[in-house]
Amino acid sequence: MAEIAIEHVIAKGHENIRATHPTTFEITKENWVTPKGDCIIGISANKSPKQFNRFFKNIARKEDSTLLAVLLADNVYDYVVGKGSKELTFNDNLRMVFRKSSYISDNTVMINADKAAKDINRELISKLKNGETLHVFLIAISF
Repeated sequence: MAEIAIEHVIAKGHENIRATHPTTFEITKENWVTPKGDCIIGISANKSPKQFNRFFKNIARKEDSTLLAVLLADNVYDYVVGKGSKELTFNDNLRMVFRKSSYISDNTVMINADKAAKDINRELISKLKNGETLHVFLIAISF
């Protein structure tokens, strides 16, 4: 039986967003980013992984789960496809990190992602550099 759960995260863009990191991208609850934070695409997020609902976490922790992140700002979008894992903890209170690798820490919400910050639609990144609101729809699917 298929299971699906969705999390909606709202964050903000910032003039220092560079989105050039080759292996990850990050959304944080912190309200600032320096130019060195080259993986960060959104700040001032309205929730952290620890605040995700239990149903979403349970599906994302299944070894056969597929995770989809739809990124939307001012009618420009991109999407990232990755995997879940039984090792995901969702224990971070501040940051969510999407990884191309299979490395897992408390802030990891997706592994084996098909995109990192440098791969995200540059028109979307331009919107975020101009301070647009970022909507992230995280979809966990298990069959």
